[in-house]
Amino acid sequence: MNPDVLIRQEGGLGRITLMRPSALHALNTPMCGDILAAVTAWAADPSIHLLLIDHQDGTRGFCAGGDIRMLAESGAGDATEAREFFRTEYRMNAALEAFPKPILSIIDGVTMGGGVGLSVHGSHRVATERTVFAMPETGIGLFPDVGGGWFLPRLGGELGTWLALTGARLKGADVAAARIATHYLPSELVPALSRQIEAADFSAGAADLLNEILSRLTHTRAHASFEPYREAIDRCFRFDAAEDILAALDAEDTDWARTEAATLRAKSPETVKVALRQLREGRAADTFEDSMRMEFRIGWRKVQSADFLEGVRAVIVDKDNAPKWSPSRLEDVSDADVAQYFERLGPNELTFWPAG
Repeated sequence: MNPDVLIRQEGGLGRITLMRPSALHALNTPMCGDILAAVTAWAADPSIHLLLIDHQDGTRGFCAGGDIRMLAESGAGDATEAREFFRTEYRMNAALEAFPKPILSIIDGVTMGGGVGLSVHGSHRVATERTVFAMPETGIGLFPDVGGGWFLPRLGGELGTWLALTGARLKGADVAAARIATHYLPSELVPALSRQIEAADFSAGAADLLNEILSRLTHTRAHASFEPYREAIDRCFRFDAAEDILAALDAEDTDWARTEAATLRAKSPETVKVALRQLREGRAADTFEDSMRMEFRIGWRKVQSADFLEGVRAVIVDKDNAPKWSPSRLEDVSDADVAQYFERLGPNELTFWPAG
C-alpha cells in the first residue's frame, strides 16, 4: 500500500486521491507507477465508468509537480533514477490521455508541472478560486514537459507559448478561461460535487451525467485577466526564434511587454530555446505519443544539463534566486546546442515505448 496515493474502486467510479500533503502532493516514481497501473487496468474494466482524480481533504494544493530535488540529485550522478521517473510519469500521462472514459480532475489549489500532466489530458477539469496553474520549468533550467509540447500549443493562439516561456501563473477562473480547466466553481462547492459524483450511477452514460452534474454546480467564468493582452501575446510570441519574441516585446513599449521581456531575460536562455522548439514540434506532431517520445529525449538529456543543476541550486537548494545560466544570453545558444536535446536515443529509445 502506497501511503502517498489512495487508489480504489467505489462502485463504477475509479478514484485516485493524492495523499502527500507535506510536499503539496508532488509526484514521485512509485506514485506515478501505481497510477499508471490503475489507469491501464481500469481502461479495460467494464465495471469502471468514470475516473476521479483529487487530493486529500483539508490539505493544500492539488499537485505542485514532481520531485525536483530528486531529479537534480540523480542528474548530478548517472541520472538513472531521474530517467526512470520520466519514463514512468510520461507513460502515466499517455495512459490518461488515451483513457477511453471520462476523467474528472478537481484541481483545487496549486497545480504545476507534474500536477498539470496528471489532470490536463483528461476530459473534465474543475478549477476553483484557489487554483494556481503554472509551467515554471524555464526558471529552473528544465522544460515544460508532462505533455506540455502537446497541450500548450493547442490552447489557442500563442497563449501556450507565453505560459511555457515565461512561467506565467494563472489563478482561479483564468485557468478555465484559458481552457486548461473545463469548468470553474467556488471551492466551497467541491464537497457537494464529490458527494454527487459518489452517489451517481454512471453506467448508463457517464459523460452525459457528468456534464449534467457539473452544469448544476459550476459557474460562468469571469472575464479573463489576461484578455487585455491576448492580441499582444499572439503578436509577440508567434515567432519561431526566441530572439524575435524578445525583440517584439521590446518593440511593444508597454508596461506589460516590458515586464514580460524582463521575465523572459531572467529564464535559462538554453531552456527557453529548447522549450520553444518543443512547442513548435509538438504543435506539428501527429499523435500524443509522438510528442511524448520527443519529451523523453529532451528529459533524458536535460536532467544532466548545467542549467538544470544550477537552476535547482538557486531556486530550491540555496534559494538565492540568482542562477548563473550558461550561456547567459539567448544569442549565445546555438541551433546545435538546442538540436542535441531532440536527437533520438538509440537503444535507449526502446525503454520508453517499444514501438516508434
